Amino acid sequence: DYAHLAVAMCRALNIPARYASGYLGDIGIAPLPDPMDFCAWFEVYLGGEWHTFDARYNTPRIGRILMVRGRDAADTAMITSFGMHALQSFNVWTVELDPNLTTRDLPWPKLAAF
Repeated sequence: DYAHLAVAMCRALNIPARYASGYLGDIGIAPLPDPMDFCAWFEVYLGGEWHTFDARYNTPRIGRILMVRGRDAADTAMITSFGMHALQSFNVWTVELDPNLTTRDLPWPKLAAF
């Protein structure tokens, strides 16, 4: 996995890095024929803040939905369970918002509480 390799290379150079995973929508690019799926990227601590990098796509993208972050994929399992399970439905949407909006402008009261 490219994200693991990039994290390992950064750490070998004493650059703090962490693994991140979630969804990457198709905002700003032509829609892909395949449905959106999990995506992994990495974050590097430079100049006093964390910066996002994507070793797979190697191009700036917006619309990331962060689900987990940690040392590596084993540290960031989205679900850990035992026994039989059947996922009936799971949908994720990404929508580009006006960057000038504040949380007070959002129509969802629960989301605005964050």
